Amino acid sequence: MSLLIVEPLEADVMQWLSERHAVEYAPELAASPAELRDALHQVQALIVPPGVAVDAALLRAAPRLRVVGRMSGGGENIDLEACRAARVEVVRSLTATAAAEAEFAVGALLALLRRVPVQSSDGMLVGRELGCSTIGLIGLSPAARQLGQLLPAFGTRVVGYDPSLHQSDPLWRQWGIEPLPLRELMELSDGVSVQLAYFARYRGLLGERVLGFAKPGMVIVSSSHSALFDDIALADALNGGRVLAAWLDSLEPGLLEPGRALYGAPGLQITPRLAGTTRESRTRAAWGVARRIDELLAAPPEPAADFRVSAPADLPDRGSEQRRWR
Repeated sequence: MSLLIVEPLEADVMQWLSERHAVEYAPELAASPAELRDALHQVQALIVPPGVAVDAALLRAAPRLRVVGRMSGGGENIDLEACRAARVEVVRSLTATAAAEAEFAVGALLALLRRVPVQSSDGMLVGRELGCSTIGLIGLSPAARQLGQLLPAFGTRVVGYDPSLHQSDPLWRQWGIEPLPLRELMELSDGVSVQLAYFARYRGLLGERVLGFAKPGMVIVSSSHSALFDDIALADALNGGRVLAAWLDSLEPGLLEPGRALYGAPGLQITPRLAGTTRESRTRAAWGVARRIDELLAAPPEPAADFRVSAPADLPDRGSEQRRWR
C-alpha cells in the first residue's frame, strides 16, 4: 500500500489520488492507535486528522513511511524532530485556512465588541464599533496578513507582535501592520486576535505578566492552541473584568472541568476548531496536501546513507567496508 488515508477527504481528491497510488481509506483507525500502528508496516504516505499524534511510536511502526499529511488543525502533536530523524516529510497547507481564520476572527471581534457592553460616559451600557477600535494581532501568520487587509476597511488601527520577528523587519510594513512590543500592544488594544503558531517554548506566553497589562474592557479572540494562555491568569483577568470576553477556538481537553481555573469563568466562549474549517478551506487544503504527497511518492526515495569505496589503506583493521552516514 502506498497511501493510508485516515482523515475524510473530498471525493474528487480521493479519486485523483486513487488513480495514481494504491490507496486505503480507513477513518476508523483514528480512534484506535494500536490498530493504526499495526496497519503502517508497508505504508509510504499517511494522511491523519488532528486527533492522531505523529510521534516516535507511530514512526517506529512505519519503517517505509516517507510523508505524513495533515489538512486541518495545528501541528502541536506532530513530533517534528522525530520526523526529521526518520526522514519523514510533514506536509501541511499552511495558507489554505488563512482566509477562513481571518473571517472568523473578524466575525468574532464584531460579535464580542457589540455583544459584551461597556459603560459609556452617560452611564449607559453599550457596545462598541470595530471601526473605532485598535486591534492587536499576536502572531504574524498567513491569517494575520489577511486581517491586515480586512480590518483597515472598517477604519480599524491594526498593531501586531510576533516573538520571532523583530519590529524592524520589513514584513510588518509590507503587510500593513504596525509592530509594537507585547506590553504596549496589550495596553493599547480594544481587541486582540491570537493566531500564533504554537511551540513548546510559547506555552503560557499570555500569562499574568501580559494579561495584567490588558486595556480595561479588552476582548480576545484566539484560533491558536489554548496552551499559549496561562489558564489561571486568563481566569483571573475574566473574573476581575479586565478582559471582558475571550473566544477560544482550540481548547486543551480538561480545561473546563470543575476545579479548573476556567470552569465557570464569565465571558468565556469556546468553539471546536471552527476558525479554519470551511468547505472552501478544506478543499484548498486537501488539494495542496494531495498534490505534494503525489510529488513525493513519484520521486525516488532518498538513500538513507552515503557510501564510498575506500582504498585498501583506508580500511579498518577488521577489513570491513567503511561506511559514512549522513
